[in-house]
Amino acid sequence: MKKISVLGSTGSIGTQTLDVVAMHPDAFEVDGLAAGSNVGLLLEQIKRFKPRRVSVATPQLADEIRSSLPAGIELFSGNEGLVEVAAGGDANTVVTAVVGSIGLQSTMAAIEAGKHIGLANKETLVTAGHLVTELAARKGVSLLPIDSEHSAIFQCLNGENREDVAGITLTASGGSFRDYSREQLKNVTVEEALRHPNWAMGSKITIDSATMVNKGLEVIEAHWLFGLSYDQIHVILHPESIIHSYVEFRDSSIIAQLGSPDMRVPIQYALTYPERWNSPAQRLSLAAVGSLTFREMDFERFPALRLAIESGRAGGTATTAFNAANEIAVSRFLRSEISFLRIEEIIAEILDRHINESSPNLEQIQHCDRTVRALSAKI
Repeated sequence: MKKISVLGSTGSIGTQTLDVVAMHPDAFEVDGLAAGSNVGLLLEQIKRFKPRRVSVATPQLADEIRSSLPAGIELFSGNEGLVEVAAGGDANTVVTAVVGSIGLQSTMAAIEAGKHIGLANKETLVTAGHLVTELAARKGVSLLPIDSEHSAIFQCLNGENREDVAGITLTASGGSFRDYSREQLKNVTVEEALRHPNWAMGSKITIDSATMVNKGLEVIEAHWLFGLSYDQIHVILHPESIIHSYVEFRDSSIIAQLGSPDMRVPIQYALTYPERWNSPAQRLSLAAVGSLTFREMDFERFPALRLAIESGRAGGTATTAFNAANEIAVSRFLRSEISFLRIEEIIAEILDRHINESSPNLEQIQHCDRTVRALSAKI
């Protein structure tokens, strides 16, 4: 019986993680759940999965649900609550499915406590990749990727000599506006941006997919997960989202991982690795798909991806600044305060102003994050 905790249990990845748990009730036990403000769904999850430790976004929400909890459950709140659920309790695996850099402290606390990580919070590696990977190596903790692209690369590398890898290619659906010109993007609405053609995801990641920021974050994450240089990491548009990513070896062989676009597959693989179990996902029929299409990445059309890669190459706090600027800009767009194209403009302005710290410690990273957020809210 594997005991798990889920950070971000009411979000897209969190709910699908619990779908996997429900399909294998004799294999998993839920030790902890951490959610934001969707306390209605959290209470349903508590009733079904009976965790021992629970956290919500604020002390007020904790007071709101306290009387509804079964006896014996430990209740926490805020960022401290995330840390308690991540690092405390009996879970041996923590699925980090919160959105944004808020996941950094709790993920590092879980690693410090010796818990293996099912990593869906890419911002953790984007903001502090050198600290997280060093700590995981020192503690002997596995960072098992849940993003479909990184799971694909992880699977393609199984049993292979890393020295034989020539490069990897992350596939990108192109998001809601993949066929729009720059001119057509000027007046797009929040509602239009949230209509992803392939994947059912949360609002923030759906916007990130439309700007291609999400793919930029994945490039940075891949750098840290697989120890590859940025010259070895490539991106290609693949609208069908059937090939999730692929690896090219020095003998020119390519190994790709394919499947129907269903996040429960990489989630389950992270939880059951190295074993493969039956999955609720629909079986892929290539005959039914008929054809797969690909397009070279256009960095003029998707400048946010270029900015992300440039930040990754710069290293230090540049990626922290990139991520923080994007998180604030996306939240402003979702509130209809700024236009869609203004998201990437704010990121560019922040990076132009940023003074990079080349080897930051955690305190410097957190200071950069706070400073950039405040500035991005004012631009």
